[in-house]
Amino acid sequence: MRSIVAMKAGGPEVLAEVTGSDPEPGPGQILVEVLAAGVNFIDTYLRSGLYPMAYPSTLGREGAGHVIAVGEGVTSYGEGDLVAWFDQSGSYADRAVIEADHALRVPDGIGAGTAAAVALQGLTAHYLVTSSHPVAEGETVLVHAGAGGVGLLLTQMAVARGARVLATTSSDKKAELARGAGADAVLRYDEYADISTDLPREVRELTDGAGVNAVYDGVGRATFDGSLASLAPRGSLVVFGGASGPVPPLDIQRLNRAGSVFLSRPTLVDFTADRNERAWRAEELFGAVADGSLDVRIGHRYPLAEAAEAHRALEGRATTGKVLLIP
Repeated sequence: MRSIVAMKAGGPEVLAEVTGSDPEPGPGQILVEVLAAGVNFIDTYLRSGLYPMAYPSTLGREGAGHVIAVGEGVTSYGEGDLVAWFDQSGSYADRAVIEADHALRVPDGIGAGTAAAVALQGLTAHYLVTSSHPVAEGETVLVHAGAGGVGLLLTQMAVARGARVLATTSSDKKAELARGAGADAVLRYDEYADISTDLPREVRELTDGAGVNAVYDGVGRATFDGSLASLAPRGSLVVFGGASGPVPPLDIQRLNRAGSVFLSRPTLVDFTADRNERAWRAEELFGAVADGSLDVRIGHRYPLAEAAEAHRALEGRATTGKVLLIP
């Protein structure tokens, strides 16, 4: 098998292609021929050392492919079944061993590329709009990086729940994509002199001074102050990622001064820890993809051997939609 391994903590240059023998599934596991692997910011956090892990280690936590062998005790899947996953290590490879209990059955009509593109980011968007801050009809929400993989899905889901979405982007092309996903207005933070003051000023102009009911912020350090200042009283700031770096420690009195607002730092694993919850979210997600109500944009496909280039593009904010590696 071929796999992409982070040899040590560092930049994309630490990634190396390694060959070895095919793994075998153990009890409760399945062996999958990986047809597509998702590239996500968490992969860059693990590679860089921001999130600690042991090195060397095969990257990738998301993918899709056909089952080619099953381990002892597995009865839910058989050879040839198409499955996806979002929380299993070692997806940057042409073979991956997956815990059967964490595999998601992909319905007919959805290809492996689409399944790999929507598993992690789609489930992330789902828990954000249903659980972190449950979007209600008539609300106005701000979605950062509105043309990114999560941003495009999150915008569509929020609009489907009856919300007005303001989206931030950094180029004309990205602005067009965000509008295509249903954003009512696009804010160009690349044109701001100071995002901490210019963003909330524009948000309040667009909301008649009220501010937004929620901000979904996967950017982190660069946008946090502007996000906090954009909230309406008792609004919710959901920081679900740190593409620009982690948010520094803060005085919680800032939440008081901002209007008794709520701040959370959720992660997908805590909203999919239960098998029934995983199944519910996946059923709703894949159902929306299958019936055409949720559009999944695959913006970039790289050969497995070019994983380092995929990381550079993602970290350089040169991507839109989903980034995939194709073994």
